[in-house]
Amino acid sequence: MIYPKIPLAQTVVQLCKAKNIKHVIISPGSRNAPLTIGFSNDNFFKCYSIVDERCAAFFALGIAQQLQEPTAVVCTSGSALLNYYPAIAEAFYSNIPLVILSADRPKHLIGIGDGQTINQKNVFANHILYAANLKLDIKDENNIPVDEELPILKNLEDKLERFLGLQKGIQAYNEGEINSAVNHAIVEKGPVHINVPFDEPLYDVVETLSVSPKASDIQFRPKTIDAYELQECLEYWNAATKKMILVGVNYPNEIEQKWLDELAEDDSVIVFTETTSNLQHDSFFPSIDQIIAPLSPDEQKQLQPDILLTFGGLIVSKKIKALLRKYQPKQHWHVGEKMANDTFFCLNKHIEVAPDQFFESFLKKQTHYVKSDYKDVWLAKKQYRIERHRAYLKKLPFSDFKVFDLLLKSVPNNSILHLSNSSAIRYMQLFSCNKTVQVYCNRGTSGIDGSTATAIGCSVVNKKQTVFITGDLSFFYDSNALWNNYTPKNFRIIVVNNQGGGIFRILPGHKNTENFETYFETHHQLTAEHLCKMYGYKYNKASSEDGLKKTLKSFYLNDEESPKLLEVFTPRELNDEVLLGYFDFLK
Repeated sequence: MIYPKIPLAQTVVQLCKAKNIKHVIISPGSRNAPLTIGFSNDNFFKCYSIVDERCAAFFALGIAQQLQEPTAVVCTSGSALLNYYPAIAEAFYSNIPLVILSADRPKHLIGIGDGQTINQKNVFANHILYAANLKLDIKDENNIPVDEELPILKNLEDKLERFLGLQKGIQAYNEGEINSAVNHAIVEKGPVHINVPFDEPLYDVVETLSVSPKASDIQFRPKTIDAYELQECLEYWNAATKKMILVGVNYPNEIEQKWLDELAEDDSVIVFTETTSNLQHDSFFPSIDQIIAPLSPDEQKQLQPDILLTFGGLIVSKKIKALLRKYQPKQHWHVGEKMANDTFFCLNKHIEVAPDQFFESFLKKQTHYVKSDYKDVWLAKKQYRIERHRAYLKKLPFSDFKVFDLLLKSVPNNSILHLSNSSAIRYMQLFSCNKTVQVYCNRGTSGIDGSTATAIGCSVVNKKQTVFITGDLSFFYDSNALWNNYTPKNFRIIVVNNQGGGIFRILPGHKNTENFETYFETHHQLTAEHLCKMYGYKYNKASSEDGLKKTLKSFYLNDEESPKLLEVFTPRELNDEVLLGYFDFLK
């Protein structure tokens, strides 16, 4: 087998292998050549070459999101590294394990005007679980004459490492830092950064390893619920007649069905689920905004819970946030192993265990159900809203709202549905979701960047068909995501093209002015047709209800040797009227 000659590169690659990091996304460069040589010549790794570092990092995010295990991204030095930042921030807030491997120049070549050189040390400090700044191998240090080494302070620092520091000590330090970084990614589920300095020559190879790095054991201590805290929660719970559970982003099958069934039996409990919660029960309350938006102040007060229990990631619905901030619960508990957001400014407890573990301990000890009409009252309102929803759909013209109704009914059973941010995820919240479909969206930072790349990353490691629904701005913004050789032929993209940022027409502002259309809505005439031709996608389009229905009949079939894209054109100046009219109609 071929290995990079540089011991540090061998160390990084061998420890990634020992930690079972199988998927490695590499962006081309020279300074990262030792790592590229190491990963790409070892059949243990599945390597992907993606030129655009921003897309590469989101592609890796999609893989790690599906596998729930660390995925590595490798780049050269300089600004290439900074392009990882949007995906790193998303991974940080969404608890997704990414291992960032950045090549760097030696210390004596930083700050002297060399190209592709920035200050890479701790560059992601605010959005990273661990930053490992590795040391250059002494054996690979160039023997630069003293009078040519500038500045003098850096020369002295290098000399201390070169002559007083032993290579054995540096090797031990590097192994320790790599182990620590990857262990943090695995245990704490988030991004870590390993900065790796290399000096030239970069492309030399050997056939035998010169180092045998040791992988350290992962120190994992399962968290438990404090018995006193559990008893205190039970006392509050058994006394409260109005209890609300609100679930944000949640992976499929995270909660055992028996606990969901038990919660559904309690008349004092209502469970609000967002589309990204991946929780389904006939007694639960999806389509939160459909319930909340038409409420009068008296009804909002009536909905106010005594206890609010939250779990999962960030909440999409602005309406539930506004309501619970105005009518705060007496108790707000968040259950989850990581951060607890005080979204409603009344957080009392953070129970630091997995939700399923909490329900296992909590519901087993619940002695009785309290008498309450809380759920029955809101189930009646839910049924009324569903009837009004159906009535509104019958009278709708072709628009974004109508399109999302048709699209969500068409998504194949047992597929994966990825959604972009902004309009797509918000429209999705207004409709019932196919119970067999798993739903994902980058809600950690809720940005429109990287949604396409994430969905494609998901598709390459999942046997199920992945369907990606996106708005036009998000799609065109991330169009470099299509530039890869790994997209499976059953991957499907649906672009709802309303010629701009249609969501801004819903928000307060001076619509139909040149200033608004240019700087907020960003009106355009772009289409995806030529992008599809360039990247080898089968292109479909629709601009009417009949045309869309006809196209959808064959769109998901695997009858082509390439992935497919469907572009649906909707009336730009009508969509906001239809959506705002919907909430008025529900009343």
